[in-house]
Amino acid sequence: MGARLKKSRTDKMITGVCGGIAEYLGWDPTIVRIIFVVTTFLGWGSPVLLYFILALVMPE
Repeated sequence: MGARLKKSRTDKMITGVCGGIAEYLGWDPTIVRIIFVVTTFLGWGSPVLLYFILALVMPE
């Protein structure tokens, strides 16, 4: 079976969404967090809204 997208239990700042995405992609969680902050300040889409939706939808 392949990897599943889920919140990180060990690498979390708020809810573990960025840590979970980083584990799924095999990236460093700091890179995912930096990308999140940059896209938030540049105004591409609505990353904050997407974060909260993922926090509710992603399994533990």
